Amino acid sequence: MNRNAKHSMAFILLLSFTLLLSACSGTSSPAATDGASQGNNNTSAEPTSQERVLKDALGHEVKVPAQPQRVIASYLEDHLVALGVKPVAQWSVGKNSVQGYLQKELKDVPTIASDLPFEAVLNFKPDLIIMDSASMVEGDKYNQYSKIAPTYVVGTNMNNDWREELLTVGEVLNKSNEAKQALSNYDKKAAEAKAKLSQTVGQKTAAALWVTDKNVYVVNQNLSSGDVLYKDLGFKIPQVVQEISKTAKANWSNLSLEKLAELDADYIFIVNSKNVSKEDIVKDPVWAGIPAVKEGHVYDFGKDSSWLYTGTIANSQMIDDVLKNVTK
Repeated sequence: MNRNAKHSMAFILLLSFTLLLSACSGTSSPAATDGASQGNNNTSAEPTSQERVLKDALGHEVKVPAQPQRVIASYLEDHLVALGVKPVAQWSVGKNSVQGYLQKELKDVPTIASDLPFEAVLNFKPDLIIMDSASMVEGDKYNQYSKIAPTYVVGTNMNNDWREELLTVGEVLNKSNEAKQALSNYDKKAAEAKAKLSQTVGQKTAAALWVTDKNVYVVNQNLSSGDVLYKDLGFKIPQVVQEISKTAKANWSNLSLEKLAELDADYIFIVNSKNVSKEDIVKDPVWAGIPAVKEGHVYDFGKDSSWLYTGTIANSQMIDDVLKNVTK
C-alpha cells in the first residue's frame, strides 16, 4: 500500500487503481522540547504521569499524552502491531478493504476510511493522531485534526524510510526500546535468510509484480517488496526494474506488455489480484520468454498478503514466502 510507503499519495488505492503507495525516504525523529520526562502508552512497562512535548516533521510542537489509550495512525498499523499497540481504528479503502496480513491482531478493530474524514475521526474520540506524511495534512487539515486530538506528523516525504518511521513512532509512543528490538529481530532474520538464499540459489535476479484485471505493475526497487528483495535478501535487480525505478515515485508502476516481455528475472513473485490462477496468467504468450516462467519459478500470493505493504511484520512475512518457495 508502504506505505507503503510512504506515500506518493497518502494511502493505498483500490486494487483497480494504477499506483500503490508505501515506503522509503527520510523521516524526522521527534525531539523533546520541554525537558519533561518521557511518557508512555497503554501497553508500556514504565508508565509516567507526565505528557511530553515533541516536535514533529513539520515543526509542530505536539503535546503527546503520557499514556494514550485511543490512537489513530492510518497506514502505520504495521508499526503499531510490532510495538504491541492496538489502534482504536484501522485504515481501510472501499468496503472494508483492510491490510489483510494484520488481521490476526486487528480483526476486532473497527475501520476508518483511508482519507480520514474529520467527522469519522471525531467519532472515534482519539487521544492521539499519528500521520504518516505531510501530504495527509495538506491545507488546513492539520488544524482540523489537531482540534480533535494531538496530531503528530512523522515525515515530510511522500515515501518515508520505514525503519526511521518505526523508530519515530516508537519514540512518540514512548516505546523506543521496543522499536529498536523489532528492527534488530528483523535484521537478524533478513541476514540469515540472505545467507541461506546465497547458499541455495546463488546470485539470481528477481521481480515482484502486481497483476490486476487490467494491468501489470512492477515494484520500485527501493520500496516495499523491492526493498526486501534487493536490499535485504540480495537478489539482483533486473534491467527493466532498474529502468522503471529511476523515475518512479510510487511503490508500484505500470509495466507495459513490451517491458514485461523483456523482464529478465530468474524468479517472479506475483501479487495476484486478477481472480484467475497463476497458470492462467503466465500462459499468455507475452510471458513466454521470461526466464522465471521457463524454469517454473513463478509464485503467486493473494491480495491479502503482505507484498503490497512494508514494515517489520510485512517484510518478515515476505521473507517467509520467499524461503518457502525458493529454497524448497
